[in-house]
Amino acid sequence: MSENVNAETAASPETIDFAKMDPKFRDEVMEKLKNIDWTQCLACGMCTAGCPYSDVINNNDPRKFLRKLVLGMREEALKDPFIWNCNVCERCTVECPMGVNFGIITRGMRGQFGIPTPGFMDKVVNEHIHSGNQMDVPQDEYKETIEWIEEELQEELGDPNYKVTVGKKGAEFIFGLNAREIKYYSHELQEILKVFYYAKADYTLGEHRWDCTNLALFSGKNDDFCEIQRPFFEEAVRLGVKKIVVTECGHAYKSTRLFYEKFWDGPEFPIISILEVYDEWIKNGTIKVDPSKNPEPCTVHDPCNLVRKSGVLEANRNVMKAICSDFREMYPNRQYNYCCGAGGGGMAMPEFKAERMAKAKRKIEQVDATEAKVVAIPCHNCIDQFNDMNKEYKKGWKCTHITPLLVNALILPDWAPKKQEEE
Repeated sequence: MSENVNAETAASPETIDFAKMDPKFRDEVMEKLKNIDWTQCLACGMCTAGCPYSDVINNNDPRKFLRKLVLGMREEALKDPFIWNCNVCERCTVECPMGVNFGIITRGMRGQFGIPTPGFMDKVVNEHIHSGNQMDVPQDEYKETIEWIEEELQEELGDPNYKVTVGKKGAEFIFGLNAREIKYYSHELQEILKVFYYAKADYTLGEHRWDCTNLALFSGKNDDFCEIQRPFFEEAVRLGVKKIVVTECGHAYKSTRLFYEKFWDGPEFPIISILEVYDEWIKNGTIKVDPSKNPEPCTVHDPCNLVRKSGVLEANRNVMKAICSDFREMYPNRQYNYCCGAGGGGMAMPEFKAERMAKAKRKIEQVDATEAKVVAIPCHNCIDQFNDMNKEYKKGWKCTHITPLLVNALILPDWAPKKQEEE
């Protein structure tokens, strides 16, 4: 385990050298972190109290880091391991009486001061800029995967005329993917498209740009962030869709929302999570479900980027309650939930695995308290972390996105092909 992972040993006292304080550094930070007034900090320590991990690993104290900014401690701040130890989950911000947003501060410090990015985050960002997706999937491979999924669904649905909709102009919504759903988890995209089929959704996949993820969300480099995200929005404009619906991934959803709210200067688009779409379809009867088909005790994780940072508080649990007969909440939940430990790009920084696994114990305690056998995790980054902790700590959970549970609970409509009804 990394030497700075030590929940038992208190950090040694540090001496503040007033001669090294640089008032200009404070002004520089203020300029680069525009619209974030962190000078209102009361030094009360509520941020540190609210951080689930300030006592799990060393150098994970938000209050201490912010004081370095306030005091103009340039050298100490820019070299502080906190910058990359922080999960950028904003759990501390929930507790701050002055509303200081630490996630935005940390992201800005990462990207605006020339600090080297650990791991292979920059490599993935550069490949995304070049290829149009974070998995560096060639366009012909994308088309071949879609064709393979189409053939699989024709057989599975019993509908030889089924087609995956790609590049359709005027659709109700464009569905933004996580590139993992093409590169590694095409079976999960297949499940999503199955739900679209039974809902008779008016959708399209992107033809030229289709990936909504963006690792520059974590590196904090806004030029890279915009270069990655803008082409997907331009694809939505080209196709003339009314909405953007983002796949079951908190990071992809937050990236899309952040770009739209801060950097997009084109037509307006509602940005919607697929979980919100599922929730609406279940409530209005577009799709019907039978929760008895998922009888095992189930719980659901609240991804920070989807729930706390984007306000999608109810859709994931509404869907789970509708499709599972024994749904159990983790506590705390919603905006008070704990980051799984992979936030802030942790999965793209392999040298931080020991820290990730140390932080995972907080989430394990939450899951274990529910005694759930199935853990639904509506985020690709989070589910990778859960799979790692499941293996590391030998928990034996079934870790899944929500969509497979939804598909399992579907009641097929009367018009469904005979083959499906017989099965």
